[in-house]
Amino acid sequence: MRPIWTGVYPAVTTKFKANGELDIPAFLKNIDFQIESGVSGIIIGGSLGESSTLSVDEKLKLVEVLQPYRNKVPVLMNIAESSTKRAVEAVKLAEANGADGFMLLPPLLYKADADETVAYFKEVANATTLPIILYNNPVDYKIEITIPMFEALLDVSNIEAVKESTRDLTNITRLRNAFGDRFKILGGVDTICLEALLLGADGLVAGLVSAFPKETVVLFDLAKAGKVDEAVKLYRWFMPLLEMDIDPKLVQYIKLAEVYAGIGTEHVRSPRKILSGTERQKAIETIEIALKNRPDLSTC
Repeated sequence: MRPIWTGVYPAVTTKFKANGELDIPAFLKNIDFQIESGVSGIIIGGSLGESSTLSVDEKLKLVEVLQPYRNKVPVLMNIAESSTKRAVEAVKLAEANGADGFMLLPPLLYKADADETVAYFKEVANATTLPIILYNNPVDYKIEITIPMFEALLDVSNIEAVKESTRDLTNITRLRNAFGDRFKILGGVDTICLEALLLGADGLVAGLVSAFPKETVVLFDLAKAGKVDEAVKLYRWFMPLLEMDIDPKLVQYIKLAEVYAGIGTEHVRSPRKILSGTERQKAIETIEIALKNRPDLSTC
């Protein structure tokens, strides 16, 4: 199924057993709940999915186990590589193994300049027939995809969308003014997701959706229906949880939230460690308060 780049796309967590192996049953339990909640697609192997600890074979395994879901939502694989050659190999393998599209980061480790980054995107895109959403996150990955760089990519037809994570909301208007609807825009930072939607983003690539998919989908629906007061009320309840998405330990925080929501496990891969001490207790307090005051979505 091709992505339509609207709605909510969870950048799902990767579930592990205590010994570090993939936990496929736990992974699929969460995917089932995401789809039942109305998400528009699934993104695997992103930053929240602990991409840096996953091999390409493991990502392909996740693509494989999601094949029965492809008639319901598109399955997108994140491409986060430090060399063009490895990125090209990854997209070719994933396309052959049933992926529906890709989220593509700029080159990792080396801080490529604008020309190098555009050339990287073009070569990777030309290696696949599948649609691509670029991940624009200079805060974490040190390379910003600027308006001139998007202009240089206009003729690459399968680069269709951008996950806008610059944290500069004016960038949504800059993209619209420059390119109209040529590139679909998905807000990529949980703590400004409502603002992104109200400024014209087509959808969200979200983090806390992994633990609270129903609330995230309803927030999207309210915003797009123009029900701003209702959306703001839900957003204010959600914000203490959404703050977890912009913490360096977002993986651990969101996995802990998944446990409390009954749709996840807490195991992470080294060098990450499960939250402990005061840090853990504060997170639990935040989650428990949110669950105690969880809104009745049937009234939204």
